[in-house]
Amino acid sequence: MVTGVLFLVTEVAAIAGMLLYRPALDGAAYVAGTGADGRVAAGALCEVVLVLAVIGTGVALYPVLRRHQEALALGYVCGRLLEAAVIAVGIVSVLAVVTLRQDAGAGAATAARALVAVHDWTFLLGPNVVLGANSLALAFLMHRSRLVPRPVALLGLIGGPLILASAVAVLFGLYPQVSAIGSLAALPVFAWEVTLAVRLIAKGFTPAAHRQVVLAS
Repeated sequence: MVTGVLFLVTEVAAIAGMLLYRPALDGAAYVAGTGADGRVAAGALCEVVLVLAVIGTGVALYPVLRRHQEALALGYVCGRLLEAAVIAVGIVSVLAVVTLRQDAGAGAATAARALVAVHDWTFLLGPNVVLGANSLALAFLMHRSRLVPRPVALLGLIGGPLILASAVAVLFGLYPQVSAIGSLAALPVFAWEVTLAVRLIAKGFTPAAHRQVVLAS
């Protein structure tokens, strides 16, 4: 149940954070304007909640997952830590844009554009590349251990590689990061996390699989 709640928190915090701090992503225009510093700060706070929830999902799942595949379970925890760290770097760059607006000087617009570029790259590498790898690892563990119904795990087995492939396509300039194709590629992994969260909150792990783990330990 704790894991399910944390997964839902990651989705809500990520969406709320992006909506709130989006004005700062205009970079030079934000620095030159009146700004919406309070709104951006609220978005940053949502991102902090996101970072904590991302780490929490890995920590909460580890005691169960390690009984099935300890190395992969540890890799998932490390992957979530890496994802959280990359997200944190991105939000720091956005807050730095706010500082530039408050103390605007020569070259502030150029610096703001550079900081927004840092955010964009961290957004691609964290919530796309690393998230895709983490989703694939967790879905594989769930599928192999049968801790959740296989159709649920299948969503992750599809969504993880798909968002990872989309991120690689963006990296090589095949289409923009914010695009219809990119949004469609992210839908399966979003559905995977929400479905997994609802399943864990409503019913928990599959009783037979969980019972076998307890007896084996």
